[in-house]
Amino acid sequence: MRKRPDPVRWLWYALGGRLPGRYREWVLHDVTAKTWILRHGLRSTVLILPLVSVWLLLPGPLGLRLALVLMAALVGYFYSFAYVEESGEHRLAKHGYPRGTGRRLRAEAKEAAEAEVTRRYLARYRD
Repeated sequence: MRKRPDPVRWLWYALGGRLPGRYREWVLHDVTAKTWILRHGLRSTVLILPLVSVWLLLPGPLGLRLALVLMAALVGYFYSFAYVEESGEHRLAKHGYPRGTGRRLRAEAKEAAEAEVTRRYLARYRD
């Protein structure tokens, strides 16, 4: 049974830290679940939010500060999602899994889901 980290440990994990060994299964789930992209987005938000908040506090017209915040957030999310798979593989490697584990498990899950969809399609329309 996988154990979830407490909020402080999760924050450490979101910032790139390594969790203790008892959370190893949870990390695997975090990087391979159906919602792994959303989870990555939430972890990225933890990194991006403080940075863009600082931009809001700068002196200047509000419109300019909001535009700066928007641009900073867009660039941050762009680079975060451009390397989403590599980030997940790196997290798994930090927790003792071989490189490629996340990609392999997500591919297997996708293949199984597609096989089920095909099976249901054939049962409905071909029988």
